[in-house]
Amino acid sequence: MRIGFDAKRLFNNFTGLGNYSRFVVRALLESYPKNIYTLYSPKIKDHPDTKEFRTNPKLLVRTPPRWVKGSGFGSFWRSVNLGNIAFRDGVDLLHGLSNELPVTKPAGLRTVVTVHDLIFIRYPDLYNKIDVKIYNRKLKKACESADKIIAISEQTSRDLQAMMEVDKDRIEVVYQGCDSIFKQRVSADQIAEVKTKYSLPDKFILSIGTIEPRKNALLILKALLKLDRGVSAVLVGKATAYQSELDSFISDNSLSERVQFIHQADFRDLPAIYQSCEVFVYPSRFEGFGIPIVEAIASGVPVIGATGSCLEEAGGPSSKYVDPDDDQALANSVSEIMSDTAMSERMIKESQEYVKQFEAPVIADRLMKIYDSVLSQ
Repeated sequence: MRIGFDAKRLFNNFTGLGNYSRFVVRALLESYPKNIYTLYSPKIKDHPDTKEFRTNPKLLVRTPPRWVKGSGFGSFWRSVNLGNIAFRDGVDLLHGLSNELPVTKPAGLRTVVTVHDLIFIRYPDLYNKIDVKIYNRKLKKACESADKIIAISEQTSRDLQAMMEVDKDRIEVVYQGCDSIFKQRVSADQIAEVKTKYSLPDKFILSIGTIEPRKNALLILKALLKLDRGVSAVLVGKATAYQSELDSFISDNSLSERVQFIHQADFRDLPAIYQSCEVFVYPSRFEGFGIPIVEAIASGVPVIGATGSCLEEAGGPSSKYVDPDDDQALANSVSEIMSDTAMSERMIKESQEYVKQFEAPVIADRLMKIYDSVLSQ
């Protein structure tokens, strides 16, 4: 089978969509090495995370001709003409890994699109108005033309049905997995080194994600006021304007010595950061899936998520969940986990069993079954 991927995010994005793209291609290559995989991208960044894809002889990498790169037509090459290009390359199926597909679709080319979330529709005020229109148009066209739509959660599947009027029979749910780096136990020396590097406190709750209103970090700060003063909070993520609201709350409530922000953490340090904390807290009001929860569980950390979207799908029944506006419930859950070692260990053990369904071979098998079914239509 010859499979092509819109790999723009794989080569140029180093957070959510990029991590998903790299995970999918790596998983398929490891489980189904006999297929021919072609990665299409208008540009490629020289970055450590892309090296294995740039240098692997088993992968074909296609970029626009030099004159296209220099002319500003790279976006046209990808968004409009990529279907024709892939078809001429002999690709059987083209998979759009990030909510979109090219406009062109020759009769002999099958297509699949992964839809991560519809947050730009649910919370349009969080986005530029022009971007919302572009995202909406691209997703609508992708849903119309795709032979099969992959939703990364049941929540996203429901949103596609409700907001894009997609027939349920056209959607398959295939969950995300996390990088294998999070399954590796970090040595005590490595943890000590990372704790020194980032000046991490001895006992802390951790949250990882962009510092923006939807991620709801303010709930953690409010809960912190109700916890023992020996407990701190470490928030890892890119800052946005929301940071000023958090800073004001910290100042008004004398929390400066108990809250630490890390706006730029090396990806390779994240396992040690996870494994240094007491509890991982992810109080986001809405997510397409919630991959940090899976990363935390894989790292051997008990998890508390928020109700209201799909975080229960990511964390399973043995993690805890609280209302995203209930700081007392969050404080109670943190205290309970930190004071009950047996319960914490049970949460970790049962949750790690639950997230086995997100491992690379399982997801690769699910994707191949979808590809086969599309090509047999």
